[in-house]
Amino acid sequence: MNILIAPDSFKESLEAIEVCRAIESGFRQIFPDAHYKLLPMADGGEGTSKVLSYALGGHWKALRVHDPLMRPITAKYLWLAGGTAVIEVAEACGLHLLKNAERNPMLTSSYGVGELIADALDNGAARIIIGLGGSATNDAGLGMLMALGIEFYDDDGKALAQGGAQLARLQRIDAAKLLHPKIVNTVFEVACDVTNPLCGKFGASAIFGPQKGANPAQVQLLDSALANFAAVCNQHSKYGKQDYQNVAGAGAAGGLGFALMTFCHAKLQSGFDSVATALNLAEHIKDADLVITGEGKLDAQTSMGKVASGVSQLAKANGKPVIAICGAVDQVTSTDGSKTAQTQPFDVVMPSIQKLDDIDKVLKNGSDNLETTAMNIAAAMRLGQHLPF
Repeated sequence: MNILIAPDSFKESLEAIEVCRAIESGFRQIFPDAHYKLLPMADGGEGTSKVLSYALGGHWKALRVHDPLMRPITAKYLWLAGGTAVIEVAEACGLHLLKNAERNPMLTSSYGVGELIADALDNGAARIIIGLGGSATNDAGLGMLMALGIEFYDDDGKALAQGGAQLARLQRIDAAKLLHPKIVNTVFEVACDVTNPLCGKFGASAIFGPQKGANPAQVQLLDSALANFAAVCNQHSKYGKQDYQNVAGAGAAGGLGFALMTFCHAKLQSGFDSVATALNLAEHIKDADLVITGEGKLDAQTSMGKVASGVSQLAKANGKPVIAICGAVDQVTSTDGSKTAQTQPFDVVMPSIQKLDDIDKVLKNGSDNLETTAMNIAAAMRLGQHLPF
C-alpha cells in the first residue's frame, strides 16, 4: 500500500514536516510494511520556503535587512537550483516581528522585502516566488519599491517617508528613478491565498488592517491612502498601463499584491497551486493508494484555497480516498439550519485532540495527539479488512 501524507502545518504547534512524521509514526504501528511518501505542504504563507526546501533542496541565503519599523534584522530566503529564489515577505515585514504595542500599519514598512528581492536579483535570480502571508504592513509595497530604486514625492516635492499613511500625500513618482535593472528579465510569481481587492470594504485596510493594529479611523485613512496610491500609479505614464487595484489578491499583504503586479508584472496565483505545482503533487497522488492531509483547524475557511481542501480535490479528481487529520474540526450551519461537520470532500475527517486541556498543553502535545489519532485510524482500517461485510 502506497500512502501519501501531505498536510499543512499546525499553526503554533507543528511544522508541516513534523505533522507528516507524526502521522507516519502512527500508521507504521499498524501498517509497518506500507510505503510512505511524506510531502509537507503550504499555501504560500509562512513556512512555504521550508516546505519547498524539504522537497526540492536548495540552500538558504541570509542577509541584514530592515524590519517593519526599519530596525536591522537578519532575514533569509531560499535559493533553488536553476536560479529560483523563494521569498516570504513575513521574513522581513512579518507581524510576528513586532510586539503587540508596536503594531501600527500607519508606520510599518515593507522596505525589507525590497532588500530581499534586490539581493536575489543581484545574485542572478531568473525567477522569484514570493509568499504574501503574515505581513504587518499596509503600505501597498511603498517601502519595497523604495528599496528597489523608486522615489515617491508629495505635492511640495518632498520625498515620502515609510508607512501606509504616507501614501495619502503621494502626488508624483519620479520617472527618472527606475526599478532594479534586472526586474524586466525576471519572472515574478506571487503565491497568494486571499482574493481581496486593494480598496473598499473587502480591501486590504478594512479586512486586515485591524489585526495589524489599525483602529476604525486609521482603517478609513489607510483605505483612502491606498486609493490615492493606485490613482497616482494609474496616471503615471510608465506604471499606468493597467489598473490592478480590483484584481483578486491586489489587497494581499497590505497591498503588496498590487505593487508586485503594477511594478514587477507579477503573476498572482493561488498559494496552494504554486506549491502543489512546484512539488508535483498531482503525480504523487496518482501513485498513491491512500492520501492523508490535515491542518490545525478544519472549518469554513478550509475550502477557501487552504491546503487540506486543495489536496482533497486533487485526490478526488484522481479517484483516491482521502483522510483529513486535524487539530480541531469545527462545525458549520448547513442550509437547513442544522449543525454538520465540514467533512466534504474528504472520506474521513478526524480531530486529533485527545482531551480538553489548557491551550498551551494542547499545542505542546500536538505530535503525540496526531500519532495516537493516526494509529487509531489505521487500526480501524485494519479491523475493517477482517469484518464480514
